[in-house]
Amino acid sequence: MRIAVTGSIATDHLMTFPGRFADQLVADQLHTVSLSFLVDNLDVRRGGVAANICFGMGVLGTDPILVGAAGADFDEYRAWLDRHGVDTGSVRISEVLHTARFVCTTDEDHNQIGSFYTGAMSEARLIELKSVADRVGGLDLVSIGADDPEGMLRHTEECRSRGIPFAADFSQQIARMDGEEIRILLDGAAYLFSNEYEKGLIETKTGWSDEEILSRVGHRVTTLGARGVRIERAGHDPIEVGCPEEESKVDPTGVGDAFRAGFLSGLAWGVGLERAAQVGCMLATLVIETVGTQEYTLRRAHFMERFTKAYGDDAAGEVRAHLA
Repeated sequence: MRIAVTGSIATDHLMTFPGRFADQLVADQLHTVSLSFLVDNLDVRRGGVAANICFGMGVLGTDPILVGAAGADFDEYRAWLDRHGVDTGSVRISEVLHTARFVCTTDEDHNQIGSFYTGAMSEARLIELKSVADRVGGLDLVSIGADDPEGMLRHTEECRSRGIPFAADFSQQIARMDGEEIRILLDGAAYLFSNEYEKGLIETKTGWSDEEILSRVGHRVTTLGARGVRIERAGHDPIEVGCPEEESKVDPTGVGDAFRAGFLSGLAWGVGLERAAQVGCMLATLVIETVGTQEYTLRRAHFMERFTKAYGDDAAGEVRAHLA
């Protein structure tokens, strides 16, 4: 099963200020703020929703196709993804813009000052899925993640016009989109991904009830945080899957992307929705135990031991063959 994942490709530049921002601000001078903070450390992490999802699918062995836009500074990141089983041949490289990046400084009270540079991500709208499909011999599913909004709309319309099944996964971009844009992005999707809060926001912005949305998508996949995930389909009982026990809770960043990576890998393996969700929850658990969205290591024996403990021998038997 050939799955393409569209969405952002970015790096995070994270710094720590050993003080309090509030102590550096003068109340009656906030309209002329000019400050520079001497920080203790810089942590550069690979990120972007599409790259995170593809990394997870790559380490699971499902050969994902990354579709997005990056800058000429992408070479090192590309090599990292290539080494971890990601097809980066359809990444557009901008001639004038850098790869998108998030630059953030956190103080000792965990307050943050950050900026997001869109950069090359704005060129995602120029990528045609037909050229991707022609290169890899066809596409069975396209997951359309948070990206340049115009690019998301164009990818969705192209999937419809070419009859390619697609998953709607607009996550971070939902806040800036209006109801009409959201209706366009989800209508006819084979899968609609969101967390619980986003689920309510989608219904509020579109004006469609839960039942109306279920009538317009194949499956509605709602992540529930520590409670796992719920999968709904019109006319069927919902499937609910819990999370494996965590060994530690280190950093929640990228947990949702890891779930999607595991779930999409399960679809590629053909193991069924419940098993796919279980793989997603297991991979998400590995990420929450690690600092960084692509810094975890998938040791197959360890993965299967914990998977078996959480979901039983029968479930493990179905999944083990694909990880072997």
